[in-house]
Amino acid sequence: MSETKGWSSGNVPFSNHTDLYAAIDELTIGDVPWQSFTVRYNSELSDDVGESQPKWMSDVHEVFYRDPHLIVHGMLTNPDFEGGMDYSPYHAFDKDGTRLYEHMMGGDWAWEQATHGSAFVPIILGSDKTTVSVATGQTDYYPLYLSIGNLYKNLRWSHRGGVTLAGFLVIAQTEKRYRDNPGFRRFRCQLFHTSLARILSSLCPGMSEPEVVRCADGFHRRVIYGLSSYIADYPEQVLISCIVTNWCAKCTAHKDDLETLGSPRSREHTDSIRELLGLGDLWKLYGIPFTNDFPRADVYELLSPELLHQIIKGTFKDHLVHWVSMYVRRKHRGAPGKAILDDIDQRLTELEDALAQFLEYQTIFQEEGIRDNFSLPRQHAMCYISV
Repeated sequence: MSETKGWSSGNVPFSNHTDLYAAIDELTIGDVPWQSFTVRYNSELSDDVGESQPKWMSDVHEVFYRDPHLIVHGMLTNPDFEGGMDYSPYHAFDKDGTRLYEHMMGGDWAWEQATHGSAFVPIILGSDKTTVSVATGQTDYYPLYLSIGNLYKNLRWSHRGGVTLAGFLVIAQTEKRYRDNPGFRRFRCQLFHTSLARILSSLCPGMSEPEVVRCADGFHRRVIYGLSSYIADYPEQVLISCIVTNWCAKCTAHKDDLETLGSPRSREHTDSIRELLGLGDLWKLYGIPFTNDFPRADVYELLSPELLHQIIKGTFKDHLVHWVSMYVRRKHRGAPGKAILDDIDQRLTELEDALAQFLEYQTIFQEEGIRDNFSLPRQHAMCYISV
């Protein structure tokens, strides 16, 4: 009560909200602070936009982010994560010799990436453009999330800081008549990759030279960073890998022949195209992934299948369930067909065997006229799902 009386007498700790915010900003402890940089179009006026300069060419875009290097340091040193983190890759087996997979550091990829004498820290990224309002002005947000593969998966599931917000990517806007303009679409892609490269640039030195970090268990270790996984749905995979919609982001299979596997896309393949075409043509016609300037990153290895839209909702619900329902109703009309559909067991006990059988026998849908072909990006992506 005495404190309240003192405040009511004019002895308040802050004169206004600006004073309060300034005091908060001066705190030396706490979360990683937010920063920003600006990006704008700086090329010549393109012939395909007409005589008048569109708004997107003059807009200055401000990108807000938190230093990922400091974020990763905070995760590595967080004492709450002690006992829930792996500092080196491993292979786990049960008593019968069966390989066990549970955490990222127990996989083959982490084993192959590890550097002798240093703890490998895989950086996990994810982003997903989200619309929060349509009726009041199409308000969109583009959050970028970050985690590290050393953490046990339960720490990323719970609200303990295992996954954190690293920034907000820019969503370029333009007049309706320019939305399908090739120049604007190229600019949006370049804006995305330029922003990501700038945000992640502080991690780049630590991908070549190890640095010493005090870890959650109190020991100091030499650590080296590497981009490990980018979680995104298919439309965003197209943007990240700089390909055209309906093509595969993992291999060079033609968009009209996705029933077969093509040669794997790789950084070496991109580098050879760059040498053949030159940097300018590659940037304009194909786009350069944000991983181009990072020593330990291959954008095509980073992409992880997005289970909800590509597998559960995509291949299973939108494709398989729909096709099977059409087939059963066509072959067994009325009550018998409904009884069969009600009795279908949707549990998959052997994923790899079930997938192999599906790919082998899916021709029934062609023979019955349900499908003309199976050149579908969602199904093609299943070929790259592994434990």
